[in-house]
Amino acid sequence: MHWDVKTVKPLPNFRIYVEIEDGRKGIFDMNPYLDRGVFRELRDVHYFNRVGILFGAVTWPNEQDIAPETLLSEMLPLESTAANPAANPAADTGTAEYR
Repeated sequence: MHWDVKTVKPLPNFRIYVEIEDGRKGIFDMNPYLDRGVFRELRDVHYFNRVGILFGAVTWPNEQDIAPETLLSEMLPLESTAANPAANPAADTGTAEYR
């Protein structure tokens, strides 16, 4: 599907870098969810870093996932931060791939 995630990588501060099948790329901040129900387990950074993709969705081993519509509506597109590197939430990764 056009909203399927094709790449996901954990970033510092409980954020994830996401690439969608339709070419969109962005950063999704999990911080607002870390105190909610099943997402509490993601506060363990080692567990958080085990993020993956299952059937085109962002998931973790114990079945936490992000609904595609939530991901797309709350993801910060990288294009919106490209003009101001200081505002780029992926800038602290030190990896040009995320910029």
